[in-house]
Amino acid sequence: MSLFHFLLFLVLILLVPLSSEESVMDNSSDRQNGSTFLYFAYGSNLLKERLQLKNPSATVYCVAKLKDYKLAFGNHKGLASQRWHGGVGTIEHSPGDEVWGVVWRMNMSDLESLDRQENVKMGTYSPVEVNVATSRQDLSCRTYIMNSCVYAPPSPQYLQVIVMGAEQNGLPEDYQDKLRSIQTNKYEGPLPVMKELEKALKKSKRKDRRDSV
Repeated sequence: MSLFHFLLFLVLILLVPLSSEESVMDNSSDRQNGSTFLYFAYGSNLLKERLQLKNPSATVYCVAKLKDYKLAFGNHKGLASQRWHGGVGTIEHSPGDEVWGVVWRMNMSDLESLDRQENVKMGTYSPVEVNVATSRQDLSCRTYIMNSCVYAPPSPQYLQVIVMGAEQNGLPEDYQDKLRSIQTNKYEGPLPVMKELEKALKKSKRKDRRDSV
């Protein structure tokens, strides 16, 4: 290869745009300076509108899987969730299993809000750092594990939010099917959080329609 052709080859490589995933992965300067953090969501916070109710800075970073863990449902010390009227999500170490979820990039200003949502000060959940796998690399992310979990099935509404989030972010189809097959407690009463979500979803749809015009 002549020097001219070699230089032309290099120029063409530099001009090729990065894929969306590569662009996101390479955009890490704000994480390095401590202004943002990565959060791995596996439960109701899979749904953008749910997470952004109290954490408006959250943006999708990528889809990833957590190896050697499984998804479980329960309540801290057996105390039923007043928000969801059923078991809520947690993860447990389980060799050979995997949990799929969404990695969100969030401003540090939302960290306290996220901890509050997970009732960290009350001891319901503990924040932990986990390594999740993407198609390109492993990432260190913050996530939450329930303390003193007593198993209990989720409410249909809670499971619906998880499934919606999995669909919204394109989690693997077989994992989505697994989520849909989870048995619920068949709770049919009102849930104020669902009304909040319905408003947020309608607002999001209106925004999407405006953006598509």
